[in-house]
Amino acid sequence: MTDLPTAGRFEGREHRLPVRVYYEDTDFTGLVYHANYLRYFERGRSDFLRVAGVGHAELLADDQPLAFVVAEMAVKFLKPARIDDALVVRTLYQRVKGPRLMIEQAILRGDETLCAATVTAVCIHLDGRPRRPTPALLERIGPWLEAAD
Repeated sequence: MTDLPTAGRFEGREHRLPVRVYYEDTDFTGLVYHANYLRYFERGRSDFLRVAGVGHAELLADDQPLAFVVAEMAVKFLKPARIDDALVVRTLYQRVKGPRLMIEQAILRGDETLCAATVTAVCIHLDGRPRRPTPALLERIGPWLEAAD
């Protein structure tokens, strides 16, 4: 659970990943192309796991390989990001229910929320069937999940 300089850091339960907007991220208007917000969210979810000590390669190399797929995502585009903007991707893994992980994310420029997403990711076998997270995975992400009711 170390902070990796390029993988962001935890502030309480929240993972924060700095992202810079490059020319390649924008469309002809100089605004971030809408699909790139989804890429930023993916980086936030992946780096949350990386900083929590969960590596995707490690999950795949296990005797019972595990991967994640996005089953549902609701996105609200609130304000545009522009070239050279310094953004932060905030990621909160809220809870685990069976094979599902419920995640809240936001992309900010300073204190201003530009885009927000509610994500349901599902743990799967490599054949695509859902499976519950392993005890080792739950142990690593457990400190960042919201407390049970």
